[in-house]
Amino acid sequence: MASWLLKTEPGAYSFADLRREGRTTWTGVRNPVAQRNLRAMQVGDRAVVYHTGAEKAAVGLAEVVRPAYPDPADRTGALACVDLAAAGPLARPVTLAAMKGHPAFAGSPLLRQGRRSVVPLSADQWKAIEDLARK
Repeated sequence: MASWLLKTEPGAYSFADLRREGRTTWTGVRNPVAQRNLRAMQVGDRAVVYHTGAEKAAVGLAEVVRPAYPDPADRTGALACVDLAAAGPLARPVTLAAMKGHPAFAGSPLLRQGRRSVVPLSADQWKAIEDLARK
């Protein structure tokens, strides 16, 4: 089972939207590396949902419930998407600043390539987010 961090602009689609709907198709990812990450996702993989913009914080958890398939929002047929189910909110948001200050994130693409919308997380990074959410 792999772990991922998925970025979203909360004004466009928030974790609250995912919780209300229960399940969604994660579409609109255009970056080639992020697309490669989407295509690597498998059913049962876990994800942290991260709000971009003014919030800049991990806010909730989700699970991949359908692996990569053609993105129905993409007219070219070149992009993939996955389906996610809400798992639950984090006890408290974990800010980007908190992640930057944690050694588990040293060298992470999350910090080095800020515009990447789908980022793999190591087991140590997943645990760090869980720990930081409990503090």
